[in-house]
Amino acid sequence: MGARKRKMAENLKKEKRSKAIAKLNDCPTSPRKMRLVADLIRGVEVNRAMDILRFSKKEASTRLEKLVKSAINNWEAKNEDLKLDNVFLYVKEIFVNQGRTIKRMHPASRGRTAIVRKRSNHVTVVLDVKIEETNEKTEE
Repeated sequence: MGARKRKMAENLKKEKRSKAIAKLNDCPTSPRKMRLVADLIRGVEVNRAMDILRFSKKEASTRLEKLVKSAINNWEAKNEDLKLDNVFLYVKEIFVNQGRTIKRMHPASRGRTAIVRKRSNHVTVVLDVKIEETNEKTEE
């Protein structure tokens, strides 16, 4: 392996170490309802996001709260030397994809049937550490 490839691999490992990912598959909530809650915490610091989810009245917020806790635990497992209090951990990405749809029949008027679609979704949360950049101006 050349020097350039080795440097790129080390940089990718460093980036991967600062991130933590958690996934929730086949959650029995419609994706639209889950996206409403996910939009509330996107880009927000982790402790604030947990407070938002804890005091939200939406049913999807309890599932997302557990998912964010899982992502925090994943980050702590990767970075045993760092503490959550010392770093600025935030929700970098959160996205909701549509899962499978279960179709059920419901009796309708005049002997007909109506289709009831029971939707599900897949949620992915990515946490990352925000690094404060200092703007240094050089005098010329």
